Amino acid sequence: MTATVDARPRTPSSPPTRGRSKAGRIEGRWGVMMALPAIIGFVAFTLAPMIASLFISLTDWTIGAAPQFVGVENYVRMFSADSSFFSSLWATVYYTLGAVPLSIIVAFVVALLLNANVRGQSVFRVIYYIPAIVPIVANSMLWIWLFNPDFGLLNSALARVGLPGSDWIFAEETAVPSLILMATWGFGNIAVIFLAGLQGVPRHLYEAISVDGGGAWSKFRHITLPMMTPVIFYSVVTGVIGALQVFVQAAVMTEGGPNDATLFFVYYLYRTAFTNNEMGYASALAWILFLIIMAITVLLFRNSNKWVYYEAGTGR
Repeated sequence: MTATVDARPRTPSSPPTRGRSKAGRIEGRWGVMMALPAIIGFVAFTLAPMIASLFISLTDWTIGAAPQFVGVENYVRMFSADSSFFSSLWATVYYTLGAVPLSIIVAFVVALLLNANVRGQSVFRVIYYIPAIVPIVANSMLWIWLFNPDFGLLNSALARVGLPGSDWIFAEETAVPSLILMATWGFGNIAVIFLAGLQGVPRHLYEAISVDGGGAWSKFRHITLPMMTPVIFYSVVTGVIGALQVFVQAAVMTEGGPNDATLFFVYYLYRTAFTNNEMGYASALAWILFLIIMAITVLLFRNSNKWVYYEAGTGR
């Protein structure tokens, strides 16, 4: 009995491979097409203006006249002959150091309370979130009335409990602290993020520490706080970036006063560009602010592995 051997060459599985490759190429083209609007938008409205502003920062340019190339003269002037540069930088740093930590602490405490299975949790969540969605200009007009030393609500409340009033944003010493207090009022946005993070903490961790005899403080110290560090880190980064670009409060409420106490950096940049018509110098200021924000952000990320805990083990 002779065995029959099929000598015909076996058909390789190349057709399916070619099919997958073709599908992959089509998918890649669609991916590029879908991303193209965002890429074009970034190049046209972000990258190109940044490159243009870098060139303008090396010129002495007023609108209506041809720019005159001056090299790094604007940067030298900034650090050697412009006292407003340092005062605006200090006012911005002062505001950032106060507004960011205070907003995060208040938001975290409120999120902890909301996470305690209180009745009407969704109602409280909406109430706390409303200030975050009110336009900042409307917020500013409201707070101008609240801060009014003569008929404002805050001084009226202080008078009712026998405490002296304050000049709030109308005095040099209290202007920035008043704006920090105003910034804290918008904690609802951060609180909602914290609340979502708290509800994602695994319940079995709390059950384990209860079995070991741990109390409420131990649960907070050893479970809640470490598990929330990625959310805290996110809030710190976005909060610092936003606070360093504070503008509307100075433009609408104080116009940089009194005595330049609230001359925040972006408002000083705006005034340099559109009041003094010094586009070259304003562009140099913008680049310094960009470098400061980038340096602080990089520093925060480089140090995050020392205190941010990731459950998946990619971090600390």
